[in-house]
Amino acid sequence: MNEIKGIIWDFGGVVTESPFEAFNRFEIENKIPKDFIRGINAINPSTNAWALFESSKITLEQFDEYFYQESSAKGHGVRGKDVVPLLSCSIRKEMLKVLSYLRSHYKQLCLTNNIKTGIGAGMSSTQKEAVATEKAMSVFNYIIESSKVGFRKPEKEIYELACEKLAMPCEQIVYLDDLGINLKPARALGMKTIKVRSERQAIADLGNILELDLVALTK
Repeated sequence: MNEIKGIIWDFGGVVTESPFEAFNRFEIENKIPKDFIRGINAINPSTNAWALFESSKITLEQFDEYFYQESSAKGHGVRGKDVVPLLSCSIRKEMLKVLSYLRSHYKQLCLTNNIKTGIGAGMSSTQKEAVATEKAMSVFNYIIESSKVGFRKPEKEIYELACEKLAMPCEQIVYLDDLGINLKPARALGMKTIKVRSERQAIADLGNILELDLVALTK
């Protein structure tokens, strides 16, 4: 019998399209090697410019300069202020249908590493995007933003806070994220995890865990 009572969702790359796609488009336009930006973010992931900005330990102006220094050291200087707008991505419509359906059956929490920029938790760059993001965010029972709590995934404290908000043991939670580094601590705490590679794959995997035909909802 299924014992899952809560679902934790990453936002960017799970509920929305992946910002990595926007990174790649930027790299093509600026003649930078593919996945260069993602690679910069992976260097010293607990203390780099990205980590400090998501934890609200530095300002946008500092992030702009720190990221430029880090990327320049690797051969291609990229301003942090040019990267920030790439984080605003479209909501995945099928995922939103699933989220809305599950609302009456499970407690749901959004656990997002974000920064204090743009409009709202989803860092939307336009009012239209902000409205769509607000609609998606309204489905969640709880929202935890790294920029507000001062720590971020994959720090253990943020997962413990999520379990506290949901008021249930980790073993009763399934967690979806598009980054393996963020899933590892959740698994260690006892959560079931799903690595999101695509919208349809994630919906199917979640349905298997919940013993529901969630794919049928999106047809």
